[in-house]
Amino acid sequence: MQPSDLYKKKEYNIGYIAGVFDLFHIGHLNLLRKVKERCDHLIVGVLTDELVFHFKNITPFIPQDERQAIIQAIKYVDRTELVTMDNIDKLKAWELYQFDCLFSGDDWKNEPSWNQDKDRLNQLGSNIEFLPYTKGTSSTQIRKLIQNSI
Repeated sequence: MQPSDLYKKKEYNIGYIAGVFDLFHIGHLNLLRKVKERCDHLIVGVLTDELVFHFKNITPFIPQDERQAIIQAIKYVDRTELVTMDNIDKLKAWELYQFDCLFSGDDWKNEPSWNQDKDRLNQLGSNIEFLPYTKGTSSTQIRKLIQNSI
């Protein structure tokens, strides 16, 4: 970062991103850094263990309270919130946090439901932006390595 970057107005005031953030790795850090570069205030939603099991049928290695503490300790993060069934919906999250932009990995970019949510958020003056994942490292890859070494 250049000294002049400190004085540049960022595109968004409040940004929001949600994820599991299990087995925290460089891809997670890169994603949070890229999001923070776009907004002044970053809220990160951390999915509860129950929600992860509901959607992925797996239990995270790291419990939700520990994952939330790890995310909160990162200098790019201004606030964390646990994501439950009550606030998983993007419009409900917008009602709670009033974010200017919801950020996500680009693996959701062409999902019809996300396009509908983008249209609905745009009507509220908010946006969705998709960022590329870091190639070569993922929680799924780490999980497989751990399971294969046991």
